[in-house]
Amino acid sequence: MAKQNGSSSTIIIKKYANRRLYDTSTSSYVTLDHLSELVREGRDFEVRDAKTGDDLTRQVLTQIIFEQETKGEGALPLNFLRQLIGFYGGGAQTFLPAFLDMSMNSFADTQKEWRKAANPMSAFEKQAKRNMAMFEQGMKMFMPTLYKASQTEKSTSANPILDFQAEALAAMQAQMQAIQDQLADLTKKD
Repeated sequence: MAKQNGSSSTIIIKKYANRRLYDTSTSSYVTLDHLSELVREGRDFEVRDAKTGDDLTRQVLTQIIFEQETKGEGALPLNFLRQLIGFYGGGAQTFLPAFLDMSMNSFADTQKEWRKAANPMSAFEKQAKRNMAMFEQGMKMFMPTLYKASQTEKSTSANPILDFQAEALAAMQAQMQAIQDQLADLTKKD
């Protein structure tokens, strides 16, 4: 993300106990809107606790998203938010950040292509195919037995993507149940 005036320096933002944010590159206090603009410009920054030096970047970025959603400028569908919350504490939480990062990078690349394309629908079709390939690659890595099984069976549905996603979900649910059963057994033994 990070180019600032041709260099690869990261802007350090200090967050004080009174919640004020101080941009060390401009020696001025800034707002969350300013940080949001830095993100849109592709400028990299870290938010650090002014007293402890702890990295607060994740929390501040989440706060920016929260404020945007609260203002009614929401970009996150309710179903996505519910699913995201459901992943916390589960086994999929380990893989989710890398998958979301890869998906968002792919979406950003596609958005650039759409802006350049004479026919945005053909770009959309190409992206749908790339997304499916990326999804299949992820399934090969994270759930190889499910992927192999889905490739050997012929789908009778009109939408094989939904079939594959349903199978993946069922496999994850089965894995979660197996883990819960193992935890229950361990708890009984103690």
